[in-house]
Order: sequence, then C-alpha cells, then structure tokens
Amino acid sequence: MIKNKVIVIAGPTAVGKTALSIEIAKAYDGEIINGDSQQVYQDVHIGTAKATEEEQEAIKHHLIDIRALSETFSAHDFVRAANHAIADVLASGKLPIIVGGTGLYLQSLIEGYHLGGQGNHEEMRALRQKLDLLSDEDLFAQVSSHGIEIVQPNRRRAIRALELVTFGGDAENIVSDYEFMIIGLNMDRNGLYERINQRVDKMMAVGLLTEAKMLYDTLPDAQVARAIGYKEFFPYFSGQGTLEDAIELVKRNSRRYSKRQITWFKNRMAVDFLDVFASDFKAQASQKIERFLDDSN
Repeated sequence: MIKNKVIVIAGPTAVGKTALSIEIAKAYDGEIINGDSQQVYQDVHIGTAKATEEEQEAIKHHLIDIRALSETFSAHDFVRAANHAIADVLASGKLPIIVGGTGLYLQSLIEGYHLGGQGNHEEMRALRQKLDLLSDEDLFAQVSSHGIEIVQPNRRRAIRALELVTFGGDAENIVSDYEFMIIGLNMDRNGLYERINQRVDKMMAVGLLTEAKMLYDTLPDAQVARAIGYKEFFPYFSGQGTLEDAIELVKRNSRRYSKRQITWFKNRMAVDFLDVFASDFKAQASQKIERFLDDSN
C-alpha cells in the first residue's frame, strides 16, 4: 500500500503541523522526518519548536538533533539526509511523513534538484511546468530525441532527464524516486498571528531566554544563532535593548516569516492549503491521504 509514497505536511510556523503529523503517524503507522532547518541542531529545543520528548517517544522522529551547534546544514544536506531517512522508514514498512516549514528544503527534495546558488530557478520551474503538460507519448518522444535512455522510465525520470539536458551542471542530480503528496496547513491571518504571539509567550515561560543566552555566550556566529527566536535577544544581552523589545521583535519577525512561508508554498510549490479552522479539516486531510495511498487510483 505504501510502496514509495511519502506524505509531506507543510505550512507556516505555529499552524499546527506537529500535532497533525503525530495523529497521522498514529493512524497510518508512520514515522516522522523533520523538514525544518533549525530542528537538526542539538541542544536547542525551545526556540526551534521541536516535538516534545513525549511526542518523540510516541512516534519515531528522524533528522532531529543530527548537527552540533557549531556545524552548518544546507538544503543540499537535507535532500541527501531526507532521502536516506525515507528509504529507512519505507524499509521498516512504515509510512514516511515529512513535517516542516522550510520551503527551500521541501521543494529541493520534492522537485528532485538543488541549484546550490547556480542557474535560473524560474527558468527551470517554467520548463518543468511546460513538460508536465505533455502527454506521456510526447514527453518520452522528447527524451528519445536527445538520445537518452532511462531505466524503468516514468514521467518523473523523463522530466528530470530533460532538465539536466537543458540546464547541465546547474542542476545537480539528486533526483528522488519517491511519490510525494503535500498537505498544506493554513488559517486566517489574525488567528495565525495570535497563535504565534501565544507560542512565543509559552516559549519564554519554559526557558527560551536561557537557550538564547547560551548561544550568545558560546556560539554567537553559529548558523542556528541567526535564527528567529535567538538573534533578537542579542541586543538585550549586550545592554543595547530591553527584554520587552526583544520579545516583541521575536513575535514580529515570526509573523513576517509566516507570511514569507505561505508565499513560498503558494507561488513556488503551488500548495493547496487546508483551513485548520474548518470543521471538517481533519476529515479533509484523511480523505487526501486515503486517496493517495489507494493503489487502485
């Protein structure tokens, strides 16, 4: 039933991705793969909004706490690590569920390439959209016209081959053989902003300031130290701002980041969002999953 299928739960910060992923994993015998750029780091749990210890004990999680604070992590690293994690989850007979809000990471994995700062992303996306409109016959005819031979040909491999012919070295071949289905989560902007503000307050209550001070004292230039939720406190620690201003800045930057996330998913990945506040929200999510996993479709 599962074969090479992967569920992706995407959406802005604080929308409820973790809670839904736990429910889906329990209902469909799945394991969760982190798709957030900051949760890969060890020793920072509050500001990165990781699943709780109880949640991680209930459902196995992958790609959490896999980097030291002093290390870096890129979209390139994520694609390789995520593909390995997906293979491990499928080998165990479980359903892989990727959960995160880092659009570049998810897009790089799903679309099967990583530009590494080179090439024209919009041109590549336009080509992919054009090829998607072709019939199987026309698509494979184009592949044949370039003298390309594909083992076990399918549309994904055919499109990937034509991208590589067109863009050459600008498109590194980290193509994924998995079939992805995205469940996008969103809600009314005012409701989302209120959730973000409340989450920052909860983070402060359980020790966010201590995490931020640890980074300030030990690794102020680390990649994770530049993340929203940490960097805003640095002026306070250096005596150049108030704690109240720092907290408000975390909330403001988080709200702005959520807007950028939604824009990325809508414009770059064409994600159709489910309204978390809808009365039948969970039923809609279940229907999408059932259709996706149904081999008869």
